[in-house]
Amino acid sequence: MESDGLRSVSLRLNRRGGDYRSNNDNNQTPSNNSKDVGGFFGAGKLPSDCPMKIIWKRGFVRLVLVAGILWMLLILAVLSFHVWSCQSSSVFFSVICNKESKVYNFLNTWGFVPQQHRCPIPVIGNPERIVIPEGRTRDQIVKNISYVMEDEDGSQSSPLFGGHQSWKQREKSFNLSSSMKVHCGFMHNGGADMDLVDIEYVKKCRFVVASGIFDGYDVPHQPSNISDRSRKLFCFLMVVDEISLDFIKENVTVREDHNRGRWVGIWRLILLKHSPYDEPRRNGKVPKILTHRLFPQAQYSIWIDGKMELLVDPLQILERYLWRGKNTFAIAQHKHHRSIYEEADANKRRKRYARPLIDLHMKIYYYEGMESWSPKKSSVSDVPEGAIIIREHTAMSNLFSCLWFNEVNLFTPRDQLSFGYVVYRLGGAFRFFMFPNCEYNSLFVLHPHTREHSSKVEWVKSISEFKGNGSSMKESRGGLGLWTPYPGDLSSVVLPKVARTSKAG
Repeated sequence: MESDGLRSVSLRLNRRGGDYRSNNDNNQTPSNNSKDVGGFFGAGKLPSDCPMKIIWKRGFVRLVLVAGILWMLLILAVLSFHVWSCQSSSVFFSVICNKESKVYNFLNTWGFVPQQHRCPIPVIGNPERIVIPEGRTRDQIVKNISYVMEDEDGSQSSPLFGGHQSWKQREKSFNLSSSMKVHCGFMHNGGADMDLVDIEYVKKCRFVVASGIFDGYDVPHQPSNISDRSRKLFCFLMVVDEISLDFIKENVTVREDHNRGRWVGIWRLILLKHSPYDEPRRNGKVPKILTHRLFPQAQYSIWIDGKMELLVDPLQILERYLWRGKNTFAIAQHKHHRSIYEEADANKRRKRYARPLIDLHMKIYYYEGMESWSPKKSSVSDVPEGAIIIREHTAMSNLFSCLWFNEVNLFTPRDQLSFGYVVYRLGGAFRFFMFPNCEYNSLFVLHPHTREHSSKVEWVKSISEFKGNGSSMKESRGGLGLWTPYPGDLSSVVLPKVARTSKAG
């Protein structure tokens, strides 16, 4: 009985298979084990006994495409809102553009913030309507700062612009008090001397746009979009060494006024005689970082590198980056790096200074507790774009500039490596505004140098190359902390690993 039942089932299956083959033969279908199926993109062939696979494949492809379209629409909506909010005059919405805000960091973490090269700067449209704050910003911690002008140890043979700062003096300078005396360049007979005619001229300058050209690498570029009010209010001061002054005279028109002041367009040329350093890049840090020392009467300053053409009115810059947020120091975030160890690695790759000396510089910082940047830190980044610096010259702002310069004087001339370290050592007492990199790129047009800078020290790969005939590559007046025995054991220091997230340095 059981065998008869199985035989009956078998006959029914064979009969159905025969009917199916007969139908296929009548329809002249080439295969008897498959059927045509209209796929998502067109006709396709799938096994006839797998209808669930057909449905699943169709549904999955459609689900993926629909999800992708919805995700793109969501990103476009968020980006559109982000661009609109950046230009909004509402503080509630414009906070999204502030990289220090939690809202911005949340959006950036999830990939909602566009990594633009340039973006609109939310400035007040008419500089004539900008209200300049009265008085000066008062600091709560440091209220008075004075400067070391001569080395305490009279036995030091040759005077240095940055002085012979000891490791103990360096450590003491980070201990904050209401009244402080620190090294800050301009040691007696250390170089970087100004002409008397220029000293008298800058005494009247309360608002300063400063720049600098050293070793003849650039010519002055005239700023654009400067209002009549800013032309009257600001001194545009271009600091140059003697080599650059001769180069500028050969390539552009330099006029002389009745007080023997030299001018190129809107720029007043300020000559620094007796360059304090062997390395031109280190010389350039003097006016860049120590603007308050060169121009002591200035209350506000905007520094731009010599290869830049400023595109935004300086009053608009001060209002946007200082007065609106009640800041006294503003600088842009680096486009690629947030950790000084990433920046150091990029400097070595691009041959910006001797590799072993960069490593030694970073080992000292790591030994002294400077960790790699992480989102847990209070700062947006440890690495700035140093080509534009916006300051009110308060006691704390001036102290930070002095301490920053002292690090550049002691170690490598790569100031971006030292900025975050000084912020770290001040333990949150120094507050600053680090603004978006895309705004930074909208402030200027970058012009190429007239020639590429290169020195032998930048190609050094091993410390042994400084021995023998290579000793001439050592700087004689800067970076001496790299050659002075450090009061700690650096032999066991292993620098944190760096993930190279970009090709650019």
